Amino acid sequence: MASYRIRQYREQDYDAVRALFAAGILEHVPAAYRHFLRSARARLWLLLLLVAVRTVAGCWVLGLGAVALALVVTWFLVRSLATTYVSEALSTDLCDVSGSYLRAPDGCFWVAEAEGTVVGMVAVARPQDPADRGAALELKRMSVRKEFRGRGVSKALCGEVLRFAGARRYGAVVLSTSMVQVAAQRLYEGQGFRRVGATSHSLLGSLLCFQIFHYRCDLPGRAAAPPR
Repeated sequence: MASYRIRQYREQDYDAVRALFAAGILEHVPAAYRHFLRSARARLWLLLLLVAVRTVAGCWVLGLGAVALALVVTWFLVRSLATTYVSEALSTDLCDVSGSYLRAPDGCFWVAEAEGTVVGMVAVARPQDPADRGAALELKRMSVRKEFRGRGVSKALCGEVLRFAGARRYGAVVLSTSMVQVAAQRLYEGQGFRRVGATSHSLLGSLLCFQIFHYRCDLPGRAAAPPR
């Protein structure tokens, strides 16, 4: 088992961090697609499409062809949801990692390094939700390369964020993860996070039955808000 170490982000990590983030998000596209196809909404839509085309065209083959086309279109819509999210991240906070996290108040960015290669990453920042500002910090951009999963890298990165928030006397750490990232959900729940809500961040996400789960970990013995 290869060893690794957690350290703060450096500018030479820029390309590796961006590539790791993009790969980590895009690998969940098949799971999101399967989730939608298993939903009652998808099955109803496909059935209605099949019946409608059969009724209008008078041919089951055309109906089946329409369903097949709908499945292909749905795949590209699901992938578009993921690629849009990646593009937004790469053009915003991950376009200037140091400025977004290392030079930001109460922000930081860590990488896990093994044999000179970045194999994991996580960030912490003030939360976007106004209700949490001043009381919590937000864990963001967690990702670990496939071949290094199951070796405690994610747990170690999560621990850095919890210690960082606790040292600054924040009362909680919040985060968001997608409904198909089951391994991530188990990790966070094992570290004391509890699910506090679920949302769809876009109309397309809502149509595709794709939700974002929100988690919170209250830090024991900490004040509700840090001193100002």
